[in-house]
Amino acid sequence: MTYIRVKDTQVTISELMLPSHSNFSGKIHGGYILSLLDQIAFACASKFSRTYCVTASVDTVDFLNPIEVGELVTMKASINYVGNTSMVVGIRVEAENIRTGIKKHCNSSYFTMVAKDKTNNSTKVPGLILDDTIEIQRFLKAIKRHEMKKNRQNEFDRADFIPQDYLKDLENYNVKVELK
Repeated sequence: MTYIRVKDTQVTISELMLPSHSNFSGKIHGGYILSLLDQIAFACASKFSRTYCVTASVDTVDFLNPIEVGELVTMKASINYVGNTSMVVGIRVEAENIRTGIKKHCNSSYFTMVAKDKTNNSTKVPGLILDDTIEIQRFLKAIKRHEMKKNRQNEFDRADFIPQDYLKDLENYNVKVELK
């Protein structure tokens, strides 16, 4: 089996944010950023696996700070986790005011990508070499996110799910339950 170092999976893109990318409030539209995130996730996963990849899920997208027109956005992606045919691409988004040089962390995202062969079947990906504590931490966090997602699905998607068992959990939320 082939193994590849995390540093060899890294992809970086930068783009100047234009007025055409803005929303009604004058900030860069989140949908535009999501499109760029999907592109860099594809590039990173395809570079790593040496094959065509598709987006299976977007596990987390945290918009932390708005991005302004005229800022230089830089996205840094790397493979954080690998399974048999899937990979988790971690992406960090920073925006830089090109006049002042001040940078801000704007977004963190995790895309699960699946490698495909020429007949569009899922295909095996290389292994990942983890050579520092941050890489180990990212790999373990990806495992935990996957386990939490699976546990949540198992708990709430069961055929015998009873909402009444959870009504107490809703008491501190801005919700009114009116079951018939």
